[in-house]
Amino acid sequence: MSVAASEDPAGAPLERAREQRVAVVYNPTKNGVDKLRTAVAAAAEAAGYPEPLWLETTADDPGKGMALEAVERGASVVIAAGGDGTVRATAGGLRGTGVALGIVPAGTGNLLARNLALPLSDLDQAVAIALSGADRTIDVGVAELTRADGRSEEHEFLVMAGLGIDAAMFANTSDALKQRVGWLAYVDGGMRSLVKSKRVRIGYTVTGRSTHTAHVSTILAGNCGALPGNIELMPDAKLDDGELDIAILQPRNIFGWLLIWRKVTWENRVLRRSAFGRDLIRFTGGDKSGMLTYLRGPGVSVTVDEEEPVELDGDEFGRVTGIHMWADPGALVVRVAR
Repeated sequence: MSVAASEDPAGAPLERAREQRVAVVYNPTKNGVDKLRTAVAAAAEAAGYPEPLWLETTADDPGKGMALEAVERGASVVIAAGGDGTVRATAGGLRGTGVALGIVPAGTGNLLARNLALPLSDLDQAVAIALSGADRTIDVGVAELTRADGRSEEHEFLVMAGLGIDAAMFANTSDALKQRVGWLAYVDGGMRSLVKSKRVRIGYTVTGRSTHTAHVSTILAGNCGALPGNIELMPDAKLDDGELDIAILQPRNIFGWLLIWRKVTWENRVLRRSAFGRDLIRFTGGDKSGMLTYLRGPGVSVTVDEEEPVELDGDEFGRVTGIHMWADPGALVVRVAR
């Protein structure tokens, strides 16, 4: 494996048993790299680690190869410093190794960091947790994508994967706008996607169950369920239950989208958090519009008649004719606040 993008100031041998050390997988295009270096160096010295190993991501590899290299070079904790793509790819390299993933969020959505209640805007605190926090074992989502020519490829995800309008939304979101307004840029992408949206005929099979067909706007499989903007898309999803939560969105018109918005921002996010709210949901029967259906299982397979866009943790992955998603239980160790 190439090490041209790395720095190893200690000049130490590559054997993993040599000593514990910190590695940082970072996106050099993000702002604040100098501050990151200063914060990590100070925290590593205070925690008794040798000088950290720094590994830059590239356009061709957003972090998986760097994480694998870090493990080979003796890292006991690998910090992913960047957006959701960096975190997702770094976690893919650490999957099944037992080496801890620390997260310093520096992206637009910061999806896993939100679901783990990690600090989003306090660099020093995020670094401190990455180096000295508690270890938590979580599942990793895996997606096998099937292309129109029959080729298939496998990728990891940590929060959710989706096929349909959600993938189109991410594809239609301007990178320049994300730099200016953060996650609110997805609202713009979403509105532009809604104008062109059409329902898609899918076949889907939850592992161990019968196959069904449906016309949907999107189908998502989630390892956890909180999104920016106080959206609780999958309120029962857990990072460590060995299963994926599945959301099928079937709005027929703009009114249907408003009902879904009400459910994920009010019923899921607010009412379900109090005993009174849960009693109110039971008393009223909750949302029975059929616009949003929840399922759960160890995995789900989806096929489509024509190619459709797909996304993993907010990154577009092109168009597919099928996707098989499943949970890899307990495959990743992450650092969280004590």
